[in-house]
Amino acid sequence: MKGKFIVNFLQYRLMKFLFGCLFLLFLTGLYNNLHAQATGTAIQGKILTENRSPAALSTVILLKYKDSSIVSSAITDKNGQFQFFGVLPDSYLLLVSAVGYNKSYTGPYTVIPGRNFKIPDIILSASTRLLKEVSVVGSRPEIEASPGKITLNIQNSLTDAGASAYDILRQSPGVRVDNNNSITIIGRQNALITIDGKQTNLAGEDLIDVLRGIQSNMIDRIELITGGSAKYDASGGGVINIILKKGQNTGANGTFTAVAGYGKYYKGSTGIVFNDRTDKFNIFGNYNYADNKTFHDFTSDRSINFENVLSQYNVDYNGIQKNQTNTFSLGTDYFISPGQTIGFLVNGSITDDNFVKNNNLNIYNQAVFDSLITANANLNRHISRVNYNLNYSGKLDKTGKTLTADVNYTTYSRSSAEYITNDFFDASGIAYRPTDSLQNLSPSKIHIWLSRVDFTDPLSKTSKLEAGVKNSNVVSNNDLIFGPKINGVYESDPMFSNDFKYTENVNAGYVNYENKLDKFSIAAALRAEQTIAKGNSITLNKVVNSNYIDLFPNVLLSYKHDDKNDFSLNYSRGITRPNYELLNPFLRYVDLYDFDSGNPNLKPEYSTTVQLSYNYNKTFVVTLYSLIVSDVYDFNVYEQNDTSKVNLTTQKNFGTEYNYGLRLFAPVVFTSWWNADFNFDASYQRYVAYPVNGNLNKGTQDIIFSTTQYFKISNTITASFTDHYESPTFYGVDYFKANYYMDAGIGKQLFNNRGSLKLSALDIFNTKRDRKNTNYENLDMTTVVKRESQVVRLTFTYRFGKTSLKNSTHHTGNEDEQKRTNITN
Repeated sequence: MKGKFIVNFLQYRLMKFLFGCLFLLFLTGLYNNLHAQATGTAIQGKILTENRSPAALSTVILLKYKDSSIVSSAITDKNGQFQFFGVLPDSYLLLVSAVGYNKSYTGPYTVIPGRNFKIPDIILSASTRLLKEVSVVGSRPEIEASPGKITLNIQNSLTDAGASAYDILRQSPGVRVDNNNSITIIGRQNALITIDGKQTNLAGEDLIDVLRGIQSNMIDRIELITGGSAKYDASGGGVINIILKKGQNTGANGTFTAVAGYGKYYKGSTGIVFNDRTDKFNIFGNYNYADNKTFHDFTSDRSINFENVLSQYNVDYNGIQKNQTNTFSLGTDYFISPGQTIGFLVNGSITDDNFVKNNNLNIYNQAVFDSLITANANLNRHISRVNYNLNYSGKLDKTGKTLTADVNYTTYSRSSAEYITNDFFDASGIAYRPTDSLQNLSPSKIHIWLSRVDFTDPLSKTSKLEAGVKNSNVVSNNDLIFGPKINGVYESDPMFSNDFKYTENVNAGYVNYENKLDKFSIAAALRAEQTIAKGNSITLNKVVNSNYIDLFPNVLLSYKHDDKNDFSLNYSRGITRPNYELLNPFLRYVDLYDFDSGNPNLKPEYSTTVQLSYNYNKTFVVTLYSLIVSDVYDFNVYEQNDTSKVNLTTQKNFGTEYNYGLRLFAPVVFTSWWNADFNFDASYQRYVAYPVNGNLNKGTQDIIFSTTQYFKISNTITASFTDHYESPTFYGVDYFKANYYMDAGIGKQLFNNRGSLKLSALDIFNTKRDRKNTNYENLDMTTVVKRESQVVRLTFTYRFGKTSLKNSTHHTGNEDEQKRTNITN
């Protein structure tokens, strides 16, 4: 009884306090209205709810349009009406708020001397945020477009319930995810993927595993940023920023997720996310276990015409991968004061892979079958990644100055043991030489130290200054022990084995200034980066040193013609550094006539991007863009020895890429239960090789069209279909045929919106594959690559605990370096 009395007393005092605030606000508005009545004009209007009922007791605030300063305030009467007297000639905005409804900004409205102004009726939309829990409504994410950025509000989507960040990105406007798991939003430059503004992109399968581990229940929204900021690393391919939910209230909650899927083989995962927050501490973490089996097949037909003899080397490769991954995270925040927080986080993953590879090489001479070489291999790989992070964030004063700092230490460890058996048969199927057994060991260890400090100063209501510094230090040790079995013992072949060490130190600093001047706004930034690197091939006794300083400007100019029409012009310069593995000169064995190799002389590629955009009503966006990349290296090049018939695949700074295009995003509402997003990207691309790499100077078109159709079947059931098509195109030295696929999904909310069940079908018609021809210099090759993509997946998600509490997740700041480790499965 005593506890109940205390609660009732506190509720009484709280209501009394709120009533006093409202009464004071009313008196202030009354005084301002009476004081200005004799000198200006009246503004009148009515506030209504969604069902056209009067929104009585709503708060209406009159703001100056040019600087959003408060002029006056009023409270609507029982009919939802309000009025301001004595308003001076100027342009104004209205901010309307009411309990249980979303805030509404309207305007600008221009007041003319001596003429009363009648505002059109303002309709308030009901808020989905309740006091005890959060209800999720809507059949798809709200999509909002602003200059240089498209925002996907994931929390409003029923269809995406249970989906991973990877699944969401595959259907996002303007995002391209290819068969090599490259994720791009500008041309074919890999996007920088960040979480809460901090670089979190790994590479290849490692990146995809991380994105698949981030479930939609953890995500608040996703920003697709094509007009970058100097605050991020100077990425030439744009930024995909995944913003996670964070706990604000005291209490505990969690989310359990289970996924079962099947394609050609099984897929499954289960995980839990938890968060417990008190007044002084926040403890959070997650754990996810995934067990998947998949395949990777390709065929390659290579023709060699040398000394009037036509030889054909045709490969049929079949690979099966079993993967078990444990992903974990555990962290805590300590709230030193209301504006000061210090935190610690440890996260990482442990992966065990088993690959079974079967490679058949059929050799023809003058169109007559000559021989067959089979290469059967078994590869076991263990990868562990652990990151430790100490962070601080704080408000320095009441004006809004903030300071954030991060210190990170990351370790990567890989053990990889592959054993290969080559058998040789003549045209009649008889072995013509003994079996050849090979050992391929490739252990790797990488250590990354990173520290960064960022400072923000809101200079005024319309301007802001940001500045920061960053230092990263990377040490990578890699071994390759490759050789045959002789007399029952594996020996190291010095032609293929190597010990490679790579060190890199990057010092960076940036300054970013933003200001709004009436209808114009500007964001101007400059980032400076110094790179000091050393690649040391100990076995080959070859050292490559690099020491360079680069400046990366970024300017975004915006013009707001009116409340619905915006124009923007963006210029930016970026850099993409090679993954550490690409710098390693190891020869990686495919078969006796096919090898991959790194390139220690590989330099970064630089990009210059210019974009002119038109935005209607923060949804419809049309963009003209130009992208020029120098020292481009992000596609394969081939070096074929016509005498030995060996083909070496590598990457080099090939030349310059020119890309000019038109990008369109258009959301369309057909009915109350059916809407859609349409995405269109048409570009002209030209590749010009440096003379040392040949005489390539070729242009081609590239047309990409995709649409996602959303259907609201009931208040708790939604469905979607996604269609994607890309026209034939030329990329680097490869000509790709058209690529197309269709996905579908249906989702249902359960247990009073605490749970969800989603059934998804990816690549329904099993059409997603790469089909390419390469005919450049002395190489004539046709390749078809097929990874498992036709998958049906059932996902169950359940939220427990205090559902108004959002999940809290910490991020580090060294994920860009983690990306370049390129430890793939």
